[in-house]
Amino acid sequence: MDITAVQAYMREQRIDGWLSYDFRGNNPVFAQLLPGRRFVTRRAVLFIPAAGEARLLVHHIDHGQYKDAPYPLDLYLSWQDMRAWIASRLEGRGRIAMEYAPGGGLPVVGIVDAGTVELVRSFGADVVSSANLVQVSVAVWSEAAAKNHAIASKKTGDIMRGAFGLIRERLAAGAAVNEHQVQQQILARFKAEGLETPDGPIVAVNGHAGDPHFEVSPENPATIRMGDWILIDLWARLPGDENIFSDITWVGYAGREVPAMHRAVFEAVKAARDAGVECARRGWRDGRAVQGWQGDEASREQIIKAGFAHGIKHRTGHSLSPGPKVHGMGVNIDNLETHDTRELLPGVGFTIEPGVYLPEFGVRMEIDMHVHPQEGPVVTSCSQDQPELVA
Repeated sequence: MDITAVQAYMREQRIDGWLSYDFRGNNPVFAQLLPGRRFVTRRAVLFIPAAGEARLLVHHIDHGQYKDAPYPLDLYLSWQDMRAWIASRLEGRGRIAMEYAPGGGLPVVGIVDAGTVELVRSFGADVVSSANLVQVSVAVWSEAAAKNHAIASKKTGDIMRGAFGLIRERLAAGAAVNEHQVQQQILARFKAEGLETPDGPIVAVNGHAGDPHFEVSPENPATIRMGDWILIDLWARLPGDENIFSDITWVGYAGREVPAMHRAVFEAVKAARDAGVECARRGWRDGRAVQGWQGDEASREQIIKAGFAHGIKHRTGHSLSPGPKVHGMGVNIDNLETHDTRELLPGVGFTIEPGVYLPEFGVRMEIDMHVHPQEGPVVTSCSQDQPELVA
């Protein structure tokens, strides 16, 4: 983390300090501010002032777990000691950021318990959300992470094409092929290419594609036949929490001509994807900050106009950032599940993945984007413009 950039952003936003609080590893933001695996049993507090030295407070018992911490370390024994330390750090400071979401609006940063927020307020502080501080600290892509993401994106694109290629080859040969077989080939290719994934991927046929989080059954997978619709969603990265997942979704049809209804849904979702991309880029060109909810609105509007509002089941996109999870800690492209007012700040990444899910089939088209500090929002993954025909 570039603490000088974080502190500069705090001063720009008139935030006097950032108090990140953790109890037994319950705060994923705290864990990324202090990377490393630790077995801890007591409360810990990291205070980053808008100017000056950051300091870390941990219990005597947990002292050994933080010997490698990049900040000066203070120890406490009693709860009175901890409160006195917090009070001393907050003295003379008004606006204090915490992992707090007003009204529960952003659950990804709504982490600190209400009692601890009350404690901080009792010292005269005005508690504000650390949501955008999380973006400029742990959600930004390093130069190395951006390069490794490009490598992963090239490999996942090739693997996606290979998955549809397997289906095409099997159907052409009159051989059987099912969802589980395609999934296992994808996983084998991940391993061969030196990529890691925590779960998945999704290979979904016909009505299964109408379930956004369909799980392939190894015992009873659907067979892929001529006339079937296929959705494949895969995600992988180069190993290590410092790297960013490439997360993409394509769809295809086992035939020579896509049915009219499938084509209509595909075109609506494609228009929604492109509108989300353009919203991000237009804001950068115009010199105005685009917020996550605005990208979602621009995208979903296309699906609604096409008459498929009833098929919307999720937001337009999620964060892509360093850390253990595919869904990152930064801005989501969302005004459906949450009203995400975080900005598409330089250095952050996210997906654009609108979808329409019907009982008979579903269409999702997922790409990855990164707000390059000089170039603005750029697409970093492969992109699909026509359904894959596997006949």
